[in-house]
Amino acid sequence: MNAHPVLTLSQVLPPRQDRHSELIHPSALRHPVSTPPRHALTLARSASTRRSNREDDAGDQGATGDAVAALGLLLEARMRRRLFTVVDATNVTAATRGPLVAAAKRHGMLPMAVVLSTPGTVCIERQGPRPANRTVPEEVVVKQHQAMVASHRTLKAEGFAEIVFSDSLCRLLPFLQCLSGARQAELGLDGGDGLGDLNLVARTFGKEILPLWRWKPGSNIAGGDRVAQIRLGQQYLTLALRTDIDGEGDIGFDVAVPCPHDDECTGRAWAPAYSITSLYRALNGDLDDDEDIVCTVHGPNHADDQDDEDTPGLEERDLEAVHG
Repeated sequence: MNAHPVLTLSQVLPPRQDRHSELIHPSALRHPVSTPPRHALTLARSASTRRSNREDDAGDQGATGDAVAALGLLLEARMRRRLFTVVDATNVTAATRGPLVAAAKRHGMLPMAVVLSTPGTVCIERQGPRPANRTVPEEVVVKQHQAMVASHRTLKAEGFAEIVFSDSLCRLLPFLQCLSGARQAELGLDGGDGLGDLNLVARTFGKEILPLWRWKPGSNIAGGDRVAQIRLGQQYLTLALRTDIDGEGDIGFDVAVPCPHDDECTGRAWAPAYSITSLYRALNGDLDDDEDIVCTVHGPNHADDQDDEDTPGLEERDLEAVHG
């Protein structure tokens, strides 16, 4: 079994490499709640990842044999090159840890065990959101937790050069380092292109929209402002990047919507798009009546002054004053 809440990670380090806990990235700890997708400081190898590559399903236990074999090959390849390596696996028994220690010794590397001290009851509770094929029976979790507790006394004798408990690790610093690196890459501050002109798009609507986003060079439908389109299947939305909202220099997006005045109007109307929810409501025709929608033919959907037919005339107001 792999990647359930109770696990021990055996980290293999080259000689003389700094083995302080700050080097252990929090993603390597495989916290039961969630695991960040990137490993900035270490390269982790897990059977669930190999199962996913083999069968497109990380929970397919039928692929475990092939996954373990692939894991072994990758482990040997990295250690031959004396690279810092993380083995992400349960490893709660001496039988599973033995080959890892032996491999480290063959390549002159120092094995280090990282023990997660999550209570057994919490391990069981955290299985709730898991898919059925990645849920471990409760009795198995209890047995593995007991095996992990019992292993504390034997890890040194098994050959681990160092034993670290997860609650003693400095986890915030490397976590922030990972996020900082990702952000620097997005902004292009790491020497790369980054998100470039998609950075504002990602900040406003989320990164998930980026694969659908297409700028439309040369389009003049937004009064000279830059135009983009997002399309999926037969549905699409047109957006305009406003760089001087209300003449105040503010930047934001408008989304093209039907005219709020006349269903047969051939003009184009624009509504502010503050978030991905704004896009959903615009496409679903679910914008509120008080939205600031402006039609290029009819103007705003609600003017400051009411229409003449809704405003009492002079004589009517005088009559109301007399009888009031």
